[in-house]
Amino acid sequence: MALNDTLARVDADLAAGRIPVARQRLRGLVSSYPHEPAPRRRLAEVYRLYGDPAEAGRWRYLEEDRSPEETAAFEERYANAVRRMRAMAWRGTESDAPTPFAAGQLAAVREAASETLGRPVTWDGLAEVKGDARESGRLADALAGGGCLVLTVVFVGIWVYGLVALFD
Repeated sequence: MALNDTLARVDADLAAGRIPVARQRLRGLVSSYPHEPAPRRRLAEVYRLYGDPAEAGRWRYLEEDRSPEETAAFEERYANAVRRMRAMAWRGTESDAPTPFAAGQLAAVREAASETLGRPVTWDGLAEVKGDARESGRLADALAGGGCLVLTVVFVGIWVYGLVALFD
């Protein structure tokens, strides 16, 4: 469905009081058209209806006329640059941005995420980054591996006990 058709459906959903449906449609539009500012603006409006300034700030982050309070709420909720980068749902490069201000915001977030991770990161390469820039350490890996080993031993033990009981 075309962008304008879906935006018209969003208008109809909002007029009918179907705010969650409108929000879902807009999230789909942002995913399908990450470089279009209209779905992001409309999604911010929907989150204002919910009373969620952090999410409103999230979707208006690339706008020059954004609310400072909403921007601060977004930056507080997504304090880690990698989380902020994920939350922005951008694909491509900064050159795809609709305005120079948006390009500057995207570049600043990407550079901060690269600094956090200690290596260059791209908007499309973000999927390769585990977690929120906190790679698991050796202790966490050892505990996870040990837990898996214990569960496997318990499972095999129950299975062997059941097999022995079957033939007794």
